[in-house]
Order: sequence, then structure tokens, then C-alpha cells
Amino acid sequence: MGTALADRLRTGTARLRGSRAMDVGVPALLVLVGAAELAASGVAHPGRGIALEAVSAALLVLRRRLPVVAPTAAMCLLFLMPLLGPQLDQTAAPILFMAVACYTLGRWRADLAGLVGLAVTLAVFWAVYHFVDQRQHNVTDALFILTLLVPPYVAGRLVLRLDAARILALRHQELVRAEAVRAERDRIAREMHDVIAHSISAMVVQTAAAQDLVRTDPDRAEQALADVAATGRQALSETGRLLHLIRDDADEMALAPAPGLAQLADLVADFRSRGLDIDARLPEPLPALPAALDLSAYRIVQEALTNALKHGADRTAALVLSSDPQALRIDASNPTDGSSGDGSRLGLLGMLERVALVGGTLDHGPDPSGRYVVSATLPLASP
Repeated sequence: MGTALADRLRTGTARLRGSRAMDVGVPALLVLVGAAELAASGVAHPGRGIALEAVSAALLVLRRRLPVVAPTAAMCLLFLMPLLGPQLDQTAAPILFMAVACYTLGRWRADLAGLVGLAVTLAVFWAVYHFVDQRQHNVTDALFILTLLVPPYVAGRLVLRLDAARILALRHQELVRAEAVRAERDRIAREMHDVIAHSISAMVVQTAAAQDLVRTDPDRAEQALADVAATGRQALSETGRLLHLIRDDADEMALAPAPGLAQLADLVADFRSRGLDIDARLPEPLPALPAALDLSAYRIVQEALTNALKHGADRTAALVLSSDPQALRIDASNPTDGSSGDGSRLGLLGMLERVALVGGTLDHGPDPSGRYVVSATLPLASP
């Protein structure tokens, strides 16, 4: 949880810095373009136009905080160009300012308040044409104005809708992932319940045997009690792991015995019968593992083979198990064509839960040879 929260904070900080850079960078670029145009055009008093564009750009810096007032005021200021010089209204850079302002009216307000700013801008535009510009005007001028203002506003509304849909999809994806993690934790909890119940049952049987032997065969009774202590320590360790998982609210406990590495041959045979060609290399004999670790290793192999069957490029897979006194290593791989891989990644979430439960590590992803590889390392010593 701490790592996930830190990642979200870093992502949020990066986005905030990026938005601030865009807030300042776009208006600054507009000022540079406008100043260059005025300087190169040879109009009289270019400094007046540059100053007016600079004030308009300063207002656009606030366009996210004041998404109606700032862009509307910026556009209305640019209409003062004809009052500052007879040739300043012939420049084209103000059109870029208007495009950014109209886009802001549609992009940064979820309601239709941006239309108010658009209406004010059109009214001021009409007033300038009617009272300041002495040239003859007709319907083509109205179409020209609408062509300048409406498309950027519509583009802003479209981007707003697309961004809202993206956020909704991300939230839905997070809900699906969270539900998958919870379901996998519930499943692990049910299975570990059976493991712990088996350990306690074994302790009861061994204690009863020790009671029978304590007078007739003290050595065997001592050995039985030592087995009880070892089984109790293992059950206590597994109980601690179980407490970290979500309790099964429905109290649904599996009826079948928990599987382990002893059932791997049957698991491989089952996948082969379903069409997956598996090159399996398993150690002989299979290592004896604690119950929780044995169950987790079996489920990791099962999920890796399921991913290979669903998403592999040619329905083939390789499975290699190896162990030493410190760890058990599981390596599963299958060819990938780039479009195949881990699918929805929900299976990987389950494997990550199981590996984390026993204090192991999991690596996954495509390798240079074009195969998708899943490698799990499970420590044999108690974490």
C-alpha cells in the first residue's frame, strides 16, 4: 500500500508540474509568435500591439483557474487592436490567442458556462465591427467569426468528454483489479484455513499418541511431542499469514484436500489434455515443503500454465522447477507474438498475492528471445 500511495503521489506531482508548465508555456509561445509577427510586418507602433498581446497572454495563464473570465477577457482585449493603430488589426497572431481562449471555454468547464463567454466575445466582436471598423460587412464576416470561435470550443468539449471517459475507465479498471485481489485473498484464506485445520488435527493425534506412550515408551513419546511442537510452530506461522488476508464472509471452506507439488504431474497432464504442449522438467523426488508453501507453489504453476493456454502464441509452454536449501524456483514460459501475454493481468495479481504471502519474489514479462516468462522464487526458510 505504501509503494502504491508513493507512486500515485509522484504521478500526481508530475502531472501538476506538467499542467503548470503548459499554463505558462502556451501563452509565452503565443507572445513570442505575436511579437515576431509585429516586428517583421513593419506596422507603426508595434510595441502597442506587443503590450496588448502580453496582457492577453497573462490572462490566459489563469485559464484553468478562471476558465470563463480569463479567456473571455483575453479575447476582448485583443479587439482593442484597431484602436491602438490602423494597421494592427491586420495581424494574424491574435487568431491563435482566440483559438486557445475558445478551446479553454469548452475544455475546463463541465457545464455550458463557456457559452456565456463565447456569447460575450461575439457581442464585443459585433460591436467593434459595427462602431469601429468603417468597412462594409456582410454575412461572410459573420461566417468568418464563427469559423474562428466555434471549432476550438467544440474541440475543447470533445477533449473534456474523452478525458471524463478515460477517468471513468481507469476507475472501473481499479475496481476490477481490487475485486480480483480480494477474490484471490479470499481463496487463499479458505485454502490456508484447511492447511491450519490439518496441522491442528495432526497435533491432536500426535498428542494422544504421546499420552499413550509416555509410560510405556518415553523415547517415542518424546519424539511425538517434538513433532507436536514443530507442527504447532508451523501452524502458528501460517495463522499469522492468514490474519493478513481478508476473511471469507460466506464461510465457504473447500471440501477437497489442498493440492501441492505432489499433484503437479496430474496438473500437467490435465493441461496437456486441454491442448497445451508442455515441456515439463520437475525434480525427482519433488522437495517436501511446508503446507502453505506447497499450496502456493502449486497455484503459481497452475496460473502460469493457464496464462500460457489462454494467451500463448502457439499453445506450447515450458515449465522448470528447481530447488536448493534456501529457495524453490518456478520458471514458466511460452512464445508470444506481441499481442499475447498476460491478458487482463488478474492472474498475475493472484500470483503476486501468493508470492508475497510466503515472502518470495515474482518476475514476469517478455524476454529477448520472444517468450513470455514468469519466474517465482519462494524461500524455504521461514520469512
